[in-house]
Amino acid sequence: MKNRMTPAQRGITMVESLVALVVLSIGLLGIASLYVTSLRTGRTALIRTQAVSLVSDLGDRIRANSRASTTAPAAYDLATYGGAPATHTCVAAGNNCSANELAEDDLASWLDNVNAVLPGPAARVVVTAGAPGLPDQYDIQLTWQEASETFNYRASTFVIAATP
Repeated sequence: MKNRMTPAQRGITMVESLVALVVLSIGLLGIASLYVTSLRTGRTALIRTQAVSLVSDLGDRIRANSRASTTAPAAYDLATYGGAPATHTCVAAGNNCSANELAEDDLASWLDNVNAVLPGPAARVVVTAGAPGLPDQYDIQLTWQEASETFNYRASTFVIAATP
């Protein structure tokens, strides 16, 4: 009986190469998914950081202008101006504004910044009078539209209570 040796296989078969291609494709899809998730998360973090910065900015403006009226209608309450405070250009050279005009100007420029930075924003500032001898409380609320996992937009809100 003759013992025939089959020659050793060289190279790879078509099935092996297709399996390798499928494994590589799944890996690349996973990497792409992670990349998209990191971009979405980074954008969310940036928007939230900007919202915190904007709310802190208005809190600082309120603290800096403590002479503004806090009795009804309160100078920093957005409802006082129907949600659209006027600009008085109080920071321009030669313009002297009262404390209440400065408060309205602060709100107008702050709202301009909010509308420029946040997607689909809504702002709300409510003044709650403090008890006698205690400072008033300012509730500053920002709401904006944020993409969710399914690319539907949902509202995100940041609220801070500021006391001058």
